[in-house]
Amino acid sequence: MNTDRPVNRRDFLAEAGSAALSLGVLASRPGVAQAARTKVKLGLIGCGSRGVWIMNRFKKHGGFELHACADYFPDRVKIYGNKFDIPSHRRFTTLSSYRALLDSGVEAVAIESPPYFHPQQVADAIDAGLHVYVAKPIAVDVPGCRSIERSGLKATEKKRCLLVDFQTRANDYYREGIKRMHAGALGTLTFGEATYHAEIPWADRLKMHREGAHDPEIRLRTWTVSRPFSGDIITEQNIHTLDVMSWMMQTPPLHAMGTGGHKVRGAGDCYDHFACLYQYGDGVGITFSSRQFPGHGVKPDGIVNRIFGSLGVLQTEYGGRVLIRGKHFYKGGKTGGIYESGVKNNIATFYRNITEGHYGNDTVAPSVQSNLITILGRTAAYQRDTVTWERLMKSTEVMEPDLRGLKT
Repeated sequence: MNTDRPVNRRDFLAEAGSAALSLGVLASRPGVAQAARTKVKLGLIGCGSRGVWIMNRFKKHGGFELHACADYFPDRVKIYGNKFDIPSHRRFTTLSSYRALLDSGVEAVAIESPPYFHPQQVADAIDAGLHVYVAKPIAVDVPGCRSIERSGLKATEKKRCLLVDFQTRANDYYREGIKRMHAGALGTLTFGEATYHAEIPWADRLKMHREGAHDPEIRLRTWTVSRPFSGDIITEQNIHTLDVMSWMMQTPPLHAMGTGGHKVRGAGDCYDHFACLYQYGDGVGITFSSRQFPGHGVKPDGIVNRIFGSLGVLQTEYGGRVLIRGKHFYKGGKTGGIYESGVKNNIATFYRNITEGHYGNDTVAPSVQSNLITILGRTAAYQRDTVTWERLMKSTEVMEPDLRGLKT
């Protein structure tokens, strides 16, 4: 190492891959693991329930020091700061307060804010020289997806890590089942199904939104029932099943047609159901449906994907079973607590990428494609029209929430 220039901690983590590997070897010896482990100073942007939950997992991992936090709402920052002993001068509020967090001495950030904010927050964090762990979805519109795409390239250039948190892609059964499919275990593909059926989520937020939609802070608190903040349910939640569809098919669809509506759930402007057909090459169509209202016991529910071929069928269930039926049978197994285990695996990968200097950022491109597929289906449903992939890629339309009245 050149001792003629000052070396800060960020540059050390970026350049000292071999040293980190040595630390890993040392840490494997009994009695010295904790002392040898490199601690990464981590900031949290978005201190809601998901943010607090995931920070518990970062803390449990042991390789991160919870250093700072930012959220629009002071009550959330207070709860988080008190829980994890964050000093008052590293607790930030208002919409733009995350920029102060980026300059607070953190080396990495976890972004758990509403999806509308992700592209700008990711771009600013990468520009600040930080490593980034970001929740899905990455954006609510095509320009936002393009921004994340650029941030991924810039992160690699700057030797920084950008990881998108999809739990299924970290699960061994999903990986093996889809690997076998890609190797030809299903034969000639014929058609598929993708479903995300759930009950009404966030009843408390629906009630709050219904009673206080005129209040800008209430609108922000209830962002999950707002199209501009969330991207609608097809982007904010259904992306889980559409990401698996995209992973299975690899290339994007040629076009989509769809419908949907807001007929059951009540408050907010998000749809409570979607029904789409995604048309892929070679005449392979995949039907997609989602609901967020009672199904009265009908099965299957949850996050389920099936792809049919001439030799077999691959079925995946988030939290359920992954298996291939047919000529090339794959027993697979139950994914169980995938929500927890997937995050655990992703946090471990994020830490390893930082400390060992892996900057390929290979979760970015597939996450961008999956996000765009949700927007393709959403656009087709909103317009009650067939929308081609080529047409979507030219879109400059942005989803803008009304931020008037909020503290900037």
